[in-house]
Amino acid sequence: MKKIFPILLITLLLSSFMSSENTTYKCMIQMKNYSGEGAYIAISLLNADGDYEKTLFVQGEDDEWYHDITNWWKFHGKVRADIDAITGETISGGNRTISIIDIPSDKIDAGYKIRFESAVEDQEYYEKDVEFELTTENLQNKVDGTGFIRYVRFMAQ
Repeated sequence: MKKIFPILLITLLLSSFMSSENTTYKCMIQMKNYSGEGAYIAISLLNADGDYEKTLFVQGEDDEWYHDITNWWKFHGKVRADIDAITGETISGGNRTISIIDIPSDKIDAGYKIRFESAVEDQEYYEKDVEFELTTENLQNKVDGTGFIRYVRFMAQ
């Protein structure tokens, strides 16, 4: 028993440092009225230096078109993380969608940002369609877009 206790204690300590608890949010994306194909949207977690850390969600399930989300693709194309569990359909002009997004709790109010990049086939690409500081306050507000996205809103689960 004396030998097992230190091993258990070390295991518990390491697991608390290695695991990050997530906070689950509903994320509503309201699109502007536009004509054409549905938009591909990548939602990313950026660190304090503005570097990609994690893909939180992707609207658009056909990976053939992911390269159109140019800057996100430079990150995702290198790491090739499995994103099957965090993808949904493209969103057409004027429509809205609600997705479930897990955000690491330790990144909130810690200098991180959330970025929404959008692209539509044969139209524009917006690197920072929506981008905001990942704070408790900002997660409670509606944030306007600058491209195909009219606004996004998060709702805690």
